[in-house]
Amino acid sequence: MRRIVVRRSPVHGRGVFALTKIRSGELLVEYKGEVTSWRVASPRYQRNGAEDGHTFFFGLDDRYVIDGARGGNSARWLNHCCEPNCETEQEGRRVFVRALTDITAGEELFIDYLLDIKGRRTAAVKKLHACRCGTRHCRGSMLAPR
Repeated sequence: MRRIVVRRSPVHGRGVFALTKIRSGELLVEYKGEVTSWRVASPRYQRNGAEDGHTFFFGLDDRYVIDGARGGNSARWLNHCCEPNCETEQEGRRVFVRALTDITAGEELFIDYLLDIKGRRTAAVKKLHACRCGTRHCRGSMLAPR
């Protein structure tokens, strides 16, 4: 039985939603896609020209990344939240999403992106990575705190 579905999100674009009750600690989905090097992935992002910083990249380390736009699954639609109800776990070059809390049917699933970018965090960079979660403890950014 399917436990999650992708549909329009009130936070941003598409999102992943629970179809059934999910208990804290449950493994939900693997983040699928092509595992490639940042050297190959970075030009793809530049060619994409996304003005909102949108990407399906999930960084594994300084060298490798999962490109969810190539062979990805519904996990690529997980939105960011500063108070997430899910977390990611990396095992080698695989990434899994696990519930951090009990989640009710119809609730959107979120992870904290904790984006780590190279270079200065200029006003333009901060604007590009602004958070829209609206939670009580929102950092205002999808970037990892320094």
